[in-house]
Amino acid sequence: MTATNTDVRPLADLVRTVADWPKPGILFYDITTLLADASGFHRLVDEMSEHWDGQGIDAVVGIEARGFILAPALAYHLGAGFIPMRKPAKLPGATVSIEYALEYGNDELQVHTGAIVPGSRVLICDDLLATGGTAAAALELCTQVGAEVVGAAFAIELSFLNGRGRLDGLLGGLPVQSVITYNE
Repeated sequence: MTATNTDVRPLADLVRTVADWPKPGILFYDITTLLADASGFHRLVDEMSEHWDGQGIDAVVGIEARGFILAPALAYHLGAGFIPMRKPAKLPGATVSIEYALEYGNDELQVHTGAIVPGSRVLICDDLLATGGTAAAALELCTQVGAEVVGAAFAIELSFLNGRGRLDGLLGGLPVQSVITYNE
């Protein structure tokens, strides 16, 4: 379904920034204001979907927490499944995990054992690409369990933090897509 609202404001205008969150010195790009705007949300998902349509994607891996909002909508558009990649102790049953460094600390991602079928074509999805640490960890975890990662999709990219460069090297030239880009 394509958004029919005549509001054509740039999607970036619908993103709220919050200073000093989650720590002093961090400028947080909050997509909840974009998601609350029906036309904006439709346009965002439509634009993300167009890039990946026809790519034979079996599953979209959504990274907790805001990736859980975008990835299922994207998976629905693509006729693919959705696989949640969560923070520690949130998934019942056996999991596979990876620890990684963030720009403001350390974290861990987990996925259910067997959730990603070896050889399946997966797309990694999150709300924001900053330094690329979380997406790189998701990519590594997906490849560890035998998935073929076809690329990565983001609502927002902070290009000045060079996360795309980090992912380009890890993905070997596979696509990294972002709908909204902030250059500073």
